[in-house]
Amino acid sequence: MLKAALELPETSVELERKTILLERSQIYVHCHFTNGPAESGIRIWKTTFVVDRASGVRGELLHAENISYAPQWTWLPPNKSHQFLLIFAGLPSACTKFDLVEDIGEPNGFFVGNILRNTTDVYHVTIES
Repeated sequence: MLKAALELPETSVELERKTILLERSQIYVHCHFTNGPAESGIRIWKTTFVVDRASGVRGELLHAENISYAPQWTWLPPNKSHQFLLIFAGLPSACTKFDLVEDIGEPNGFFVGNILRNTTDVYHVTIES
């Protein structure tokens, strides 16, 4: 005897939970930086975000690899290239473009705008000195 599975409609709470889980993905940003002609330091502030250009929703920085968190510095010799990884909380699934913003309240915070969203949420950007 075959038993038919009873399919009940999902409740709004279940749908909301699924939406939240889908939007909890992470965004991986591989950053490439080339130092100028003098030794200098680089660092990342915890107030660095990815920001959905349409809604303004911010994904917070969860983890950084191969770069120091402020107030510490990662020192680079002259003309040296350096790569580091930033991992952010996910953005809404409707997001198609976002900005990478280091919001530090002083000069020299970096900004990479209009990053086109892709299906992998893995990106490579160049940070200008």
